[in-house]
Amino acid sequence: MTHVIRVHEYGGPSVLKWEEAEVGEPGPGEIRIKQTAIGLNFIDVYGRTGLYPQDRLPFIPGMEGAGIVTARGEGVRDLKIGRRVAYAGPIGAYAEERLIPAGRVVRIPDGVSDETAAAVMLKGMTAQYLLRRTYKVGPGTTVLFHAAAGGVGTIACQWAAALGATVIGTVGSSGKALIARSNGCTHVINTREEDLFAKVMDYTGGEGVDVVYDSVGKDTFPLSLECLKRRGTWVSFGQSSGPVPEFRINLLAQKGSLFATRPALGDYIATRKELVAAANDLFGVLKKGAVKVAVNQTYALKDAAKAHRALEGRQTTGSSVLIP
Repeated sequence: MTHVIRVHEYGGPSVLKWEEAEVGEPGPGEIRIKQTAIGLNFIDVYGRTGLYPQDRLPFIPGMEGAGIVTARGEGVRDLKIGRRVAYAGPIGAYAEERLIPAGRVVRIPDGVSDETAAAVMLKGMTAQYLLRRTYKVGPGTTVLFHAAAGGVGTIACQWAAALGATVIGTVGSSGKALIARSNGCTHVINTREEDLFAKVMDYTGGEGVDVVYDSVGKDTFPLSLECLKRRGTWVSFGQSSGPVPEFRINLLAQKGSLFATRPALGDYIATRKELVAAANDLFGVLKKGAVKVAVNQTYALKDAAKAHRALEGRQTTGSSVLIP
């Protein structure tokens, strides 16, 4: 027997229940892993509340983790027992042990801790596809990144700066402004005290930015569009403040022939080749020191409800992990 966090009905943090469960033996193409660290993400909140409905109830939340291979099913040859591995998806990470398809995990390289791997797989590969594929950032690019002191933000802003971009980050407090500045932001805007549009225009000489990366949603729309230069790109990849309201597509023409996209990580790591390439790119910048991951909060897995309250209350910075 093992322990898991289960959700039997959608709702607040209190619906996260600490329960016993059977893991079983891995089937063909599967491995069993004993987890050492589990990543905490806003997508876990979306699943818990029903904003992202699940296929069935009850379910075990969680999209990323790290651990040690303890058993392998038929056909799995390249992952030895005792190997350290990490993953981002499929759902079911809030568990002491779990089964997972072998093709969806990657080896953790030497020099990267289990906690770092668990904290960085989902957020780090999200940063990878945002900066390297959704909109290719490089020297001369001016980026506006909302929630710059958050888990994805601290990674992506460092990475964008390393790629040569000018990074403007938004935050909600003076403390988070310091974090954003220390993680690659050239300029930081406290949106609770400063005028976002006026500051962006000031920093860009009235031109606007090339790309806005927006995981906030409702509270930053349509202001994000106002901050873009002509033919700029708005990347909506989350909705921590609520869903973006429906809008007429003509709005994009009115604001300067803008591009808009709503990407998801799963479509960028759908194949084994894509997954390995994204993870290798991520681990590469970690090992070079171009990106440093701050695991600023740790919680016991059984205290997942407490972790969710802190995350939703915007009391966390950087990355958080749950420890089984």
